[in-house]
Amino acid sequence: MLTTKQKVFLRSLAQTEKPVFQIGQNALSDNLIKTVSDYLKKHELVKISVLKNCDADLKELGFDLAMMTKSECVQIIGRQLVLYKRAKEPKIILP
Repeated sequence: MLTTKQKVFLRSLAQTEKPVFQIGQNALSDNLIKTVSDYLKKHELVKISVLKNCDADLKELGFDLAMMTKSECVQIIGRQLVLYKRAKEPKIILP
């Protein structure tokens, strides 16, 4: 579980990043979950854009995706999600 200070730090890192994935009409497909999970193993932090044609509730979507990828939802802002998963050899040193 991340502390508030750690979440603030991760949000600041994610602010300059561009979204890597997009979630559209199909919401959470198996392929998307696997791809996001693989990306998190290498990069630890991922920003995901949710398109307007996705009808799912953003908070629910963020929670479900975090649960399925065994990561933590750091932020949901606008139509973007930020997820974090600590790697075995962390690249991001949390405060």
